[in-house]
Amino acid sequence: MNKFALLLVIIGALNWLLIGIFQFDLVAAIGGGQSGVIARIIYCIVGLAGIWAISFWPRVGKVSRRDI
Repeated sequence: MNKFALLLVIIGALNWLLIGIFQFDLVAAIGGGQSGVIARIIYCIVGLAGIWAISFWPRVGKVSRRDI
């Protein structure tokens, strides 16, 4: 679940990069505009992944034996 959430957060970040540099919203283009049902679902899923990724914060910088 953590890897999937991280993947979605990265996708969301790349979408924001496209918006910032090229003023192009890939999610809106795929989902039929920003208010399209598909786009809104994608935005919600990526947002929920971001909320899930908040739980990574306490573990940032800590290395366990599993990570080596």
